Amino acid sequence: MSHIRIDNLTKVYMGRRSRPRNIHDPEEHFGDNILVLNDITLGFEEGEMVCILGPSGCGKSTLLRIIAGFEPPTNGTVRVGGQVVSAPSDQSIFVFQQGGLFPWMTVYENVGLGLRHIRDAATKHERIQEYVEMVELEAFEDYYPHQLSGGMQRRVELARALAVNPDLLIMDEPFSGLDFLTHMKMREEVVNMHEFLRKTTLVVTHDIDDALIMGDRIVVLSGRPSAVKLMHALNFPRPRDFEKNPGLSRLRSEIFLMLGVPYAV
Repeated sequence: MSHIRIDNLTKVYMGRRSRPRNIHDPEEHFGDNILVLNDITLGFEEGEMVCILGPSGCGKSTLLRIIAGFEPPTNGTVRVGGQVVSAPSDQSIFVFQQGGLFPWMTVYENVGLGLRHIRDAATKHERIQEYVEMVELEAFEDYYPHQLSGGMQRRVELARALAVNPDLLIMDEPFSGLDFLTHMKMREEVVNMHEFLRKTTLVVTHDIDDALIMGDRIVVLSGRPSAVKLMHALNFPRPRDFEKNPGLSRLRSEIFLMLGVPYAV
């Protein structure tokens, strides 16, 4: 059985009530319903990193929120570990696109946020320190988010998520807003941590190169209403290099074409 199983998933957003065109006309007008995800069926194995691509606005983030239990599907089911998802679980951690650190907490306190259930102070401290060191922030435990660069803030978020030891890690555009060099370093760190911890990880990204370099599997969604255009296992050795791997380079070009870009840039 797949660790994550998505069966016939459909999501429709209901049209919102709008103002009458004629204020003297008591008739009320309603916007059209929006079909976002259309009959999606997917399965992911335990320990895989799956990268999800698709055009802007196609529903990638909506799919993640449904898998995480933050939104209900209109039709269909999502199962994680054999259990139907109906609400958020403490076994699934979501790293949001926008920064989610608490500004009044230090790095140490933010990382330890999900460990409040650990009563033994020494055990809790050891766990926090382990993940602070894993993201190479051991000199910044007492810093507040505003004192950190964007890349360092992302690393704190990642450490906080991993410290909880979740079965499923869900990341929505984890590198958005980072400069090029920080983006590359963060990507490498995420790949290395996944190789070490082997947590089932879902990553939504708009960056084709990120998906092909990071993923064990890639999913490409169509424009709205989204359907699965491609699900492909990436059986390429790491570290991955497009110039040295013709098969990876060809797949890259095919995905660019699939998403409406006639050549790889």
